[in-house]
Amino acid sequence: MENINLIDTFSEFKELKNIDRPTMMSVLEDVFRNILAKKYGSADNFDIIVNIDKGDFEIWRNRVVVDDEEMVDPNLQIPLSKAKEIDEDYEVGEEVSDEVRFHDFGRRAILSLRQNLTARILDLEKNNIYMKYKDRIGEIVTGEVYQVWKREILVLDDDGNELIIPKNEQIPSDHFRKGDSVRAVVIKVEMRNNTPFIILSRTSPVFLERLFELEVPEIFDGLITIKKIVRVPGERAKVAVESYDERIDPVGACVGMKGSRIHGIVRELRNENIDVINYTSNNQLFIQRALSPAKITSIKLNEETKRAEIYLKPNEVSLAIGKGGLNIKLASQLTGYEIDVYREPGGEDEEDVNLEEFSDEIDEWIIEELKSIGCDTARSVLNLSINDLVKRTDLEEETVRDVIDILKAEFE
Repeated sequence: MENINLIDTFSEFKELKNIDRPTMMSVLEDVFRNILAKKYGSADNFDIIVNIDKGDFEIWRNRVVVDDEEMVDPNLQIPLSKAKEIDEDYEVGEEVSDEVRFHDFGRRAILSLRQNLTARILDLEKNNIYMKYKDRIGEIVTGEVYQVWKREILVLDDDGNELIIPKNEQIPSDHFRKGDSVRAVVIKVEMRNNTPFIILSRTSPVFLERLFELEVPEIFDGLITIKKIVRVPGERAKVAVESYDERIDPVGACVGMKGSRIHGIVRELRNENIDVINYTSNNQLFIQRALSPAKITSIKLNEETKRAEIYLKPNEVSLAIGKGGLNIKLASQLTGYEIDVYREPGGEDEEDVNLEEFSDEIDEWIIEELKSIGCDTARSVLNLSINDLVKRTDLEEETVRDVIDILKAEFE
């Protein structure tokens, strides 16, 4: 009867499918021995038999028979008179095994055992989750949204384990509700206060890389290699790919017939615009491809400072810079070069004025700030919206409006 209170705990233990039987037995025996050691001073001379399936156990204590007057340690020794009460044939020097009844320990000991078992089960479960996901860093997992908070969302995997997607690891246009299915990549697994924290990300370049592996068999098989990925989540991404088989067009394979392969990735990333670029070790050509769809007239590279001066026709400047400056920003990150955009000298279709000409009306530091984003003429500034200029520079909106008024006055 003393075992009834432990059956539920054993059942909990049995349900931990990922914990092997030897580990279960070891933990259970360890917990029992701790209780015995507290009561008897040592548990080395006890045999513990645990039946996990039935939630039952037996404890046998082994003691050596000694003469009554020579007994020193009642835990390791048993007087001859007591031994003969068990069996008349026992003699001095023989070993006696007698069963220890756990109910003799009292309700407090049984409660302590149950609490210790529950704690060890919980620790094992936590460690099991930690080790499982530690080996899955960089993999995509699918879960169900369980709770949505302001700074993060809680996701449950198929086994009911809790996963976290912080706000900064969510695509800005992500909007999840309880019950939604969500895919993300495991980027960090750590223990905090003995509790596993599994952090997922939808903004990591690794997430985009894994999506390509799922959609493009040639990447999964290693025929096409992703050299580098840069992205502004939910807005734009650039992916440099290379094929070691001349018969395979890496860009065409990634995009698929009529965009069939890349469409699924774009939808998953909330319509993120993805540029797939054929990688080359020729830096000039790589920069030219990275700035697509803009057509470059000429390039000057400085290998020491890792800067590239790009010259384009006036009508190509806005294409090179891109909406909000994203195209030039990502091209710079992809190639590793700081890219400066300049209009090709001469050949302008319309009148334009160098920003330096406005130094008497516009502060020098403001002109330098505009030039740092590739706007070195009046029209190159006017071609961008106020929001784009505020985003790409450290200028206040009021300052930007003043500059635009000055530049517009020149052409009026």
